[in-house]
Amino acid sequence: MLLKIGCVCLMILSLSRPIYSYFVTVDAHAEECFFDKVEAGTKMGLTFEIAEGGFLDIDVRILGPSGETIHEGVRETNGKYTFTANTQGVYTYCFSNKMSTMTPKVVMFNMAIGEVTHDKKDAPNTNKLEDMIRELSSSLTGVKQEQEYMAVRDRIHRSINESTNNRVVLWSFFEALILVAMTVGQVYYLKRFFEVRRVV
Repeated sequence: MLLKIGCVCLMILSLSRPIYSYFVTVDAHAEECFFDKVEAGTKMGLTFEIAEGGFLDIDVRILGPSGETIHEGVRETNGKYTFTANTQGVYTYCFSNKMSTMTPKVVMFNMAIGEVTHDKKDAPNTNKLEDMIRELSSSLTGVKQEQEYMAVRDRIHRSINESTNNRVVLWSFFEALILVAMTVGQVYYLKRFFEVRRVV
């Protein structure tokens, strides 16, 4: 039994493909493009999130090998887009910050490139265990992407919370100084009001 579990784990590790997440800074009035060469029938998935900068928005384009637009998004803060490569060639995905006047954006993204999908009639020798392992491998890849996505979201929200906390603390100090100044002013005014003045 232990040998079977070990073999299944080994098969999962051998079938899984690495996924790398990248952080890239896209300057104002700039566009950053990335390229992947894939075979026809390969499943691809782009996941991105704006980590910091401006209104946390960016333009996204995915282009096919012949230059056709597969997906285009304007001023998106995050997104997931999955598609199957219809033709063999170099696929391009670009992040554009041309709408920004001076704020650079930090983008976290990953492009998950799966295996080439084959027709069932082409591969009659595949057994149910291999199909289940492939399905489990793709599910684990999805879980890993979700964890990376949640880590970035956590970092963004933590930054927002710390910024808000700092503003509240500074505002509280400002209010305290105003209250002290008003108290001193009122004491001085009331002291002058009750002062007895003698006319000589």
